[in-house]
Amino acid sequence: MAEQILKVKREGDFHYPIYFEDNFEQLADALRKEKLDGRTICIVTDTNVAPLYAEEVKRILSGVSDRVFFFCFEAGEANKNLDTVQKLYEALILNKMDRKGLLAALGGGVVGDLAGFCAATFLRGIDFIQIPTTLLAQVDSSVGGKTGVDFQQYKNMVGAFHQPRLVYMNMSTLKSLPDPEFACGMGEVLKTGLICDGSFFRDVCRNHEIVQKRDGGALAAIIRRCCEIKAGVVERDPKEQGERALLNLGHTVGHAVEKLMNFQLLHGQCVSIGLAAAGAISRNRGLLTESEYTEILKGCRTYQLPTSIAGLEKKDILAATKNDKKMEQGQIKFILMDGIGRSFVDRTVTDDELLAGIQEILQ
Repeated sequence: MAEQILKVKREGDFHYPIYFEDNFEQLADALRKEKLDGRTICIVTDTNVAPLYAEEVKRILSGVSDRVFFFCFEAGEANKNLDTVQKLYEALILNKMDRKGLLAALGGGVVGDLAGFCAATFLRGIDFIQIPTTLLAQVDSSVGGKTGVDFQQYKNMVGAFHQPRLVYMNMSTLKSLPDPEFACGMGEVLKTGLICDGSFFRDVCRNHEIVQKRDGGALAAIIRRCCEIKAGVVERDPKEQGERALLNLGHTVGHAVEKLMNFQLLHGQCVSIGLAAAGAISRNRGLLTESEYTEILKGCRTYQLPTSIAGLEKKDILAATKNDKKMEQGQIKFILMDGIGRSFVDRTVTDDELLAGIQEILQ
């Protein structure tokens, strides 16, 4: 694959690059180009990713650093918390990491969120890079500078905006991704199309067979388009004061389900359920036709994503949405769809409307 770079505006005139590659071999050169060589590097990873890629990445990074060490934590959303953050802080202190140090987040969204939060807060902020190895992280969480951890049962309640210095995507890592994790990433892909690009959403649904075979060309085009959309939104609204909230389509109900299921479902699976609920509310308001609503459900199911959940009470889901971090003065910033590919922020969704939408996702 020929090298492709997408630039994302960070602040002022400063941009950081997203690299699209099919191996890790250009990673050292990427650090040199961004003047990140010669620093102490901590590779933050988890027990799923470390056996696959940690030694290779360390070997490559050792070409631009005399000191590279690992911090590996137990994989899973259940460990994206302040206890793990504390252990990482301790590891950085014991290894004498200073303000010129660099964190390298090697893994999926959990690793990227946690490493980014530590980078944002250690010594009042140090640099970090994203090396996402899952589809969800490549199309969504590694781009945009949102970092954070869960607090008790509250999803991403503690966090900071802290942009990476670069994002390096080795898309060949998707070949080792378990099928449920791949489907999880497709939940965010479908969400991205539903926000602002109906043609993209429909293309992804129509081409599901080649995408599910993990065709390199098809995936590269999908990942790049998602990054283009998200980068544009982030550049225009870096701190989520307005338009960036659109990226939360499906997340209000999705996060509520994720919490109530004690993170037993993957994030993208919960987003899919949240898309079904948001679609139902939009349809009930006359914003989506019945045909469009059915199209959304079919698209999610095509990628083996759930659009309903069993074992939960709608009143409990409603209550959980009230703890969502996107609340403003007691009112949810809910994302609705005015047709496929046109989403908007709405602050007038009532509890009755939410309950009606939640009813649609209960088995």
